[in-house]
Amino acid sequence: MSGHSKWAQIKRQKGVADARRGQLFTKLAREITVAVRQGGPNLDSNFRLRLAVQKARDNNMPLENIERAIKRGTGGSDSAALTEVKFEGYGPSGIAVIVEVLTDNRNRAVQDVRRLFTRYGGSLGETGCVSWLFDSKGVITVEGGASDTEEIALRAIDAGAEDVKTEKGYVEIYTRSQDLEKVRKVLEEKNHVISAELSLTPKTTVLLDENKAIQALNFLDELEALDDVQRIYSNIDFSDATLDKLRSRN
Repeated sequence: MSGHSKWAQIKRQKGVADARRGQLFTKLAREITVAVRQGGPNLDSNFRLRLAVQKARDNNMPLENIERAIKRGTGGSDSAALTEVKFEGYGPSGIAVIVEVLTDNRNRAVQDVRRLFTRYGGSLGETGCVSWLFDSKGVITVEGGASDTEEIALRAIDAGAEDVKTEKGYVEIYTRSQDLEKVRKVLEEKNHVISAELSLTPKTTVLLDENKAIQALNFLDELEALDDVQRIYSNIDFSDATLDKLRSRN
């Protein structure tokens, strides 16, 4: 599991500030709108839309916001102006980073992303420079304590999961992309599924000490805060001792 994934769990457990939640809803709505534009408004036939709507529900986005985003996708002008862009590069301490952007102003997005890479001593690279370090997987996060971890893992594997990893308070399940929905449905029959999404998972990770981890995670947080950025993937990792210190600081 990448350290960025661990950090995301810490932030989720602590809750999201109202300002950041509003920004999150905007990003979720954009994803829904573009999914409708590409594959139509039918949830049964549009896999990307099903995932986008489910992610919005997982984050407690109001139903009226979801419906509005779907209508916007069928309406045209706003969604047509949005362009998907993927950036690849190396951040502080040499961590590999992939940034997925959804923007109505490509030049602004390029400048904002490049500025942060440069500020933290990293650099953007050519397409493909780090993507080979990642695999596309389904990632399901399930709430679970020490007593039920083994049961969750066995049910996930029986349902078709490829790998299961446990952390304090939750279990992370990895699936083939095409098995994501099937495994999720089995798990949510008995467990609280925190999130389920397609993700890029690192084949290998870069283990950082406390100081370097803090710098790298500050960089990733600032990237996430950009309005145009939809998702970030990295191969950062850090020890449990560093994780505990980071958790206590936030």
